[in-house]
Amino acid sequence: MRFQNKVAIVTGADSGIGLATAKRLGSEGAKVVLVARNPQKLEAAEKEVRAVGAPDVWAAQCDVSKEDEVKSTVEQTLKRWDGFHVLVNNAGLMIFKPIEQHTEEDWMKILHVDLLGAFFFTKQAFLHMKPGGAVVNLSSIHAIETEPQVASYAAAKAALLSFTRSTALEGKPKGIRANAILPGAIDTPMLWDNPNVRAGIEKIDKADVGKPEDVAAAVAYLASDDAAFVQGAMLRVDGGRLDRL
Repeated sequence: MRFQNKVAIVTGADSGIGLATAKRLGSEGAKVVLVARNPQKLEAAEKEVRAVGAPDVWAAQCDVSKEDEVKSTVEQTLKRWDGFHVLVNNAGLMIFKPIEQHTEEDWMKILHVDLLGAFFFTKQAFLHMKPGGAVVNLSSIHAIETEPQVASYAAAKAALLSFTRSTALEGKPKGIRANAILPGAIDTPMLWDNPNVRAGIEKIDKADVGKPEDVAAAVAYLASDDAAFVQGAMLRVDGGRLDRL
């Protein structure tokens, strides 16, 4: 039980990698704050996380792109449990458009969720997390190698890697670790809703598709004391897909 007596905040926790991560941390003893916008999906996710044995779960309706909502979520977490020890910045959006069709609104929407959402929660972690805490950011292999029509998403995920490095540097004196995971093709709606995949522009071999639980296992490692000497790492969880792109 690596997370017994610990509290974990997981964003984008109502489905996919976020839900799998919340279930993994909860099954290992963590009290879990599920952060997402959809109340119905949050309610269903809460039941799933409780079902795997999490000692306590709070479903927090929060838009990560709005700093006031992030601050309120953390304040309520502190009132409920007097602290938190793990932050998983997983919430993300993806837009599929050629560069010339991208608008400023498109860019700002992606950046506010995929990058600033992580910043808003990390800022609160730096203000309130006690030494020994861990931040895990979910980037993407698109930060390294990408494809057409996802410029805003790829740029945001690359920036998230840079922000992870800054978080690791500034977090170390505070006793806070920060690392990033770069998932590859994972069996989630984001993968199968990709128009490049649907049109066959991006070829997906079934052998290259991982499960959300594969990423959740990596998150649990980086968030745990097993990774006490891992700081500023960029961990690919892609089944070797990036080696063949």
